[in-house]
Amino acid sequence: MRQSYRLGQYKQIALGHGQCCLDLEGALIARDRVGIQDFVLLDAHNSETAFLDNLKKRFTEDLIYTYIGTLLISVNPYKELDIYTKKQMDLYMGVNFFELPPHIYALADNVYHTMLSEANNNFILISGESGAGKTEASKKILQYYAVSCPSSTLLDTVRDRMLMSNPVLEAFGNAKTMKNDNSSRFGKYMDIQFDCQGDAVGGHILSYLLEKSRVVHQNHGERNFHIFYQLVEGGEEDLLRHLGLEKDTKRYSYLVQGECSNVSSINDKNDWKTVKNALSVIDFDANDIEHLFGIIASVLHLGNVHFDGDTKGYATLNTNAALRWLLGIHVQVLHEALTFRKIEAKSEEVLSPFTVDHAIYARDALAKAIYGRAFTWLVNRINESLENKDSGRKTVIGLLDIYGFEVFSVNSFEQFCINYCNEKLQQLFIQLTLKAEQEEYEAEGIGWEPVQFFNNKIICDLVEEKHRGIISVLDEECMRPGDATDLTFLDKLEEKMGNHPHFVTYKLADKKTRKSLERGDFRLLHYAGEVTYCVVGFIDKNNDLLYKNIKDVMRLSKNPIIQQCFPATEGDSRRRPETVATQFKNSLLRLTEILTAKEAWYVRCLKSNDNKQPGKFDEVLVRHQVKYLGLMEHLRVRRAGFAYRRRYEVFLKRYKALCPATWPHWKGVPSDGVEKLVQHLGYQPDEYKMGKTKIFIRYARTLFATEDAFEICKHELAYIYVLFALLLFFFFCQHLATKIETCWRGVQARKERDRRAWAVKIIKQFIKGYITRREAKTTDNSEYLAFVRQSYLNRLKDNLPKTVLDKTTWLTPPPVMTETSEILRQLHTRMMVRKYVRGITPQKKAQLQQKVVTSGIFKGKKDSYPSSIAVPFVDTRINEQDINMRVLQTIRHERIKYSVPVVKYDRNGFKPRPRQLILTQAAVYLVEEAKIKQRVDYVSLKGASLSNLGDSVMILHVALNDPKQKGDMILQCDHLFEALTKLAMIANKQNNIKVVQGSIKFEIQAGKEGGVDFSVGQEPMIYKGKNGHLMVVAPRIKSR
Repeated sequence: MRQSYRLGQYKQIALGHGQCCLDLEGALIARDRVGIQDFVLLDAHNSETAFLDNLKKRFTEDLIYTYIGTLLISVNPYKELDIYTKKQMDLYMGVNFFELPPHIYALADNVYHTMLSEANNNFILISGESGAGKTEASKKILQYYAVSCPSSTLLDTVRDRMLMSNPVLEAFGNAKTMKNDNSSRFGKYMDIQFDCQGDAVGGHILSYLLEKSRVVHQNHGERNFHIFYQLVEGGEEDLLRHLGLEKDTKRYSYLVQGECSNVSSINDKNDWKTVKNALSVIDFDANDIEHLFGIIASVLHLGNVHFDGDTKGYATLNTNAALRWLLGIHVQVLHEALTFRKIEAKSEEVLSPFTVDHAIYARDALAKAIYGRAFTWLVNRINESLENKDSGRKTVIGLLDIYGFEVFSVNSFEQFCINYCNEKLQQLFIQLTLKAEQEEYEAEGIGWEPVQFFNNKIICDLVEEKHRGIISVLDEECMRPGDATDLTFLDKLEEKMGNHPHFVTYKLADKKTRKSLERGDFRLLHYAGEVTYCVVGFIDKNNDLLYKNIKDVMRLSKNPIIQQCFPATEGDSRRRPETVATQFKNSLLRLTEILTAKEAWYVRCLKSNDNKQPGKFDEVLVRHQVKYLGLMEHLRVRRAGFAYRRRYEVFLKRYKALCPATWPHWKGVPSDGVEKLVQHLGYQPDEYKMGKTKIFIRYARTLFATEDAFEICKHELAYIYVLFALLLFFFFCQHLATKIETCWRGVQARKERDRRAWAVKIIKQFIKGYITRREAKTTDNSEYLAFVRQSYLNRLKDNLPKTVLDKTTWLTPPPVMTETSEILRQLHTRMMVRKYVRGITPQKKAQLQQKVVTSGIFKGKKDSYPSSIAVPFVDTRINEQDINMRVLQTIRHERIKYSVPVVKYDRNGFKPRPRQLILTQAAVYLVEEAKIKQRVDYVSLKGASLSNLGDSVMILHVALNDPKQKGDMILQCDHLFEALTKLAMIANKQNNIKVVQGSIKFEIQAGKEGGVDFSVGQEPMIYKGKNGHLMVVAPRIKSR
């Protein structure tokens, strides 16, 4: 029998056995190597050292994500990890939260499916200090929803705009700081709207506390907002010329204060292209884009406005060059607004000149106001493009990318607001976590045990309480008449907060504490630790005032965006605008109301080191972040009751093999099966509780022992599983083989039956067709006749004549094809003739033309002609180098057309003499070595005669008009037909060549004739006959 396990026995077995699995429980066995995936299962959950050790283990293995229940911790690795592919997204889609290793996709998917199943609103709070990876986490969540949600043209447009809003807001709201090259200098809350089908159909963005002071001042090593550098470095030449800008960031005062315009990790030119593309995707038209960049350029020009003091100390402008580029406002109007303040006294308006300091303050205030209001316009414009106007019910998932707790060497008004925001969010975080825990306990019928935790309400009240909080004191000091300064504000704080345990100043501190405080500092004891704030600048930054006459001037701008940013209705109100701190406090209260109405999920981002170095884990830095993010506090809340909880079905499915009563199948209610299982395992009553749908396990060690017992049991089950699987596979294959064989035989039999039926039908048709083949076309014989035609054409295709001369191989056609066959034969003959003609070369064509002439003269007339047909003609039989040079010089004025060796017989005595017969353009030459024996002009050449026998003798007849001219020439030539054809063509004597029978007479000289007699004999001979004639005996040639 299979061995069963009890935890008491098992706890003696070494932990850490087995290999890492995908699901959470399976991964527990690898905890010694890669740490625990969920801090809730950490035994020493109160130990900060154990917490950090677990984080470091996982970070070392490139496991940057860890859970605290449903809270996700993300440690920035400062390197690319291959865990964000489409394949990874597919892996996490629709999977239970704890089934796969911790991942940002797991959280995003769980939020999405919770929203769908419960039809309620959710939000994901992403927090951490600058450089911890908050913006990247937000992008990854948006990318996951873009891929995982249903797709259509409309939905793709919405998703594209949501994704493209990121680079735009990063360009206008992010900047390089000392800690992060892409630090968000504003808080962002984005609602993604989904319809009832789970389709992303719209969105909305809220922004918080843009760091406007960065526009006019940057610390050393920091930059202004990215968009300024992108415009100057990446803008097209025509655009920069239109905006009055130059491609050099060093020429603009607002861009050089940090002395680091160029950063190796930032490519402003590429980012410029990305931003322009993103603006077009978000549906900004060309005019909007032009006016928006006109505002950015105006801020840069405004920074280059410099003031000098006159003799009275009043501000004057040394040049108006920069003013002409400012928003289409008249230069003189701007000049007056920047150097004079308009004061209303009863019914009069008085211009009061600025000092240089006041003018600089007014200039910088205007620059901040322009940029801040343009940023608000930009967010609103993006919201218009994301707006879904369908009135149907929608649920939302909110993404809150908010600045984390900030502690610098010098902390000012911005850090005060940011840390106040974190106090409020921590308060909300603990409240929502406790509420969620309590609700789950109550839903499952488990008794709730009060949890002890640090309540930071005392700190929140210290900052925001009406009439007594720091913000109220700051506002009072900003609004009271008289000379209110940062130090008078500090005095008021000391007066009202003197006894508060979380507030201390130099004046209120003991001697030891005073050593770490300056006289202009105050210190707050936040939930995350002490932070010292310098009050310098608090009054000005909180006021953020812009003189009324400057606002009036802005309304004169021709830029439509500026007209919207400075509405005419704003100037009608006599009420003092809210201070920056009050605005921020109110927006934060509205945000907490929004978040409280939604189900909360958390991503806590941590920096692994300050140097952005891959693989480095700075324990001191991480410990500091763990503290101010309240992670230990959250873990204590989660572990106050039970460390682990699972639905009965899931727990039983995994661990049923550990108990014989539940293995292999439990047929009862799952809760009863779990009860049976844990009793068998020996769980103690204080180690677990049974809820309505879940089992709650108090201690992580209890779960570890159960999991390790399952790992050992699993190896025993593996052998049984293999045998059982093999047996099932054998029977399955046997059954399958029989089934396949039966089916195959049936298919083959049906095919054979159909084939035979078809054959019978065809044979019947052909018999009927054959019988009626000579009748007119009918239904009975049409297919037979078609077959006959097809058969004849197929046979003809393989037996076509290969040459034009082949007249015998054309197949005899059946009667039905007689006419068609004759047409095809003619077409084929034409095709072969055309093919042959197209293949003839110019040389061969000339050869054939000569053969045609030869045929016309000798065909059917001379016995030896047929044997000469196959012998090709040549251009000449004697090369020029074989003709004597003296002869060549003599006839050089005539072109030699043809020459051939001949035997010349004397006219008297018929003695044979070897000669050369040369045909030129003008005459026939008979040559003996270097001597021309006879020359006959073609005009004097009467013609030529030869016998009809097979000899090679010819007589050239010469007109004896000239007494010096010799008589006819008797010649024997081996190339008789060639020579006579050449002569006939050159001299144009085709009609003067005669083929005769018997004897030929020739003229020896004028008035004296001779004769040549031709006969047939056994051997060819030429001799002088007894009758005084030349006797030529030709060989007998068989008739062809």
